[in-house]
Amino acid sequence: MVRSFVLSACALALTLPLPVMAADDPLIIAHRGASGERPEHTLAAYELAIELGADYIEPDLVVTKDLELVSRHENELSGTTDVANREEFEDRRRDKMIDGQRVAGWFAEDFTLEELRTLRAKERVPGSRPNNTRYNGLYQVPTLAEIVQMVRAKEDETGRRIGLYPELKHPTFLLEEAGIDIVDLVLRELRDLDIGADDPIYIQSFEVGVLQRLDKRSDYKLIQLIHPEGGPVDEPDMRYAEMVTPTGLTEVAEYADGIGPWLGYILDPATMAETSLVADAHALGLKVHPWTLRKENGFLPAALQNEGGAAADGKYRLLWSKAIASGADGFFTDNVREFVELAGE
Repeated sequence: MVRSFVLSACALALTLPLPVMAADDPLIIAHRGASGERPEHTLAAYELAIELGADYIEPDLVVTKDLELVSRHENELSGTTDVANREEFEDRRRDKMIDGQRVAGWFAEDFTLEELRTLRAKERVPGSRPNNTRYNGLYQVPTLAEIVQMVRAKEDETGRRIGLYPELKHPTFLLEEAGIDIVDLVLRELRDLDIGADDPIYIQSFEVGVLQRLDKRSDYKLIQLIHPEGGPVDEPDMRYAEMVTPTGLTEVAEYADGIGPWLGYILDPATMAETSLVADAHALGLKVHPWTLRKENGFLPAALQNEGGAAADGKYRLLWSKAIASGADGFFTDNVREFVELAGE
């Protein structure tokens, strides 16, 4: 879920005082782990996020050729692994149409888990996070089972519960193009891992049908992700912008327990003023978990940037404090350390 929070007129907002923090601290959802400090979707990123105080860790789930659930930002592998430099896999390079976009590269569903084990993770956005490149080549692609094993070990170590917040990536593409039903795989895996609906777990997707199927087949808490543009790939006549209206939220509440909206839906992009979305969603019993809070200039609008280039810290505290004051129930963040510090003030 990569999207800069574009503010067209926030220079005025920079002069406003920081709002008072909400009385109840929101959930801290480690977006792909502590991805501001380690390459995303690695056991190292998840473990560090837990150590820093995250309530939930978020693995994006894709599927291997032999039907194993693994964690990558996308099913295309070259952005987050060294596959493009591996001569033995050069013949796996493909062009695929994914959610209406032509994508070239190497795809998880064309590799067995054993083959994926030979790859090593790398930093996906080195221009914004050059320090993370020091860890390139150190970590494997983790399976969901390994992530759960690590979480349980950290629970024993820390004495606190740690939640899972998996995102199901491209379920319609996988079903139509590869014959892979990620719903079946996820429900089977969670059963085998003894993770029930009463455990701290949310399952999220940008698509609608996959959540509706999960709602019928399970009692897991479900989150409808809401992008700033377009609509769900499996519902071509539906727009995400319609989902955040009272009518749209009412429809979402029929199958989901909450929404994961782009941050711009809860803070007006022009003024940073709160919208009615949080209150509207709460009125229907929906949780609200916006995305994504980041600190680096490269992810912030020009008016919130400091000197030092894309990797330097921007004036993120203003934006984050206003977001937290909206009353949202939790936030996805790449920077767990800084979120904990701000929430504790």
